This record gives sequence, C-alpha cells and structure tokens, in this order.
Amino acid sequence: MRTAPRPATETPRHHRLKGGLAHGTHRGQTCEQWQIEVTSGGRIWYLLDTVRETCWITFAGTGHPRATDRH
Repeated sequence: MRTAPRPATETPRHHRLKGGLAHGTHRGQTCEQWQIEVTSGGRIWYLLDTVRETCWITFAGTGHPRATDRH
C-alpha cells in the first residue's frame, strides 16, 4: 500500500473494489477504493487520494467484510 497503492497489475489479493464500492468519499473528495487481502478473511480497504497523495483506510478487519456479500 505504501509503495504501490495503485499497482500496475492488479492481483486477486490487491485490487480495486467494484460496483458501488469502487469509490468512496473523504473530506468531500471522491477517491478510488482498493482492497488488500491480508489473510483468507482479513481485508484492508483504503481510499486512494491522489490529490493529497495519501491512502485513507476505510476498513481493516480479520473477517470478510459484509458489504461485499451477495444476497
């Protein structure tokens, strides 16, 4: 996340979220939202703020995030 917040090649463990989760807002700025799969269930979601050259963590957990569950 520090060296390649937007990797040149996405992988199953580090990729941009899709659909309604593809973007998020921080301080009025709309940003791309990415995910790093740390373990089989653990995830880190972050917003990539290119204006401030910063990543804002929106979710970090050991369980699979419910927001991605399909009903």
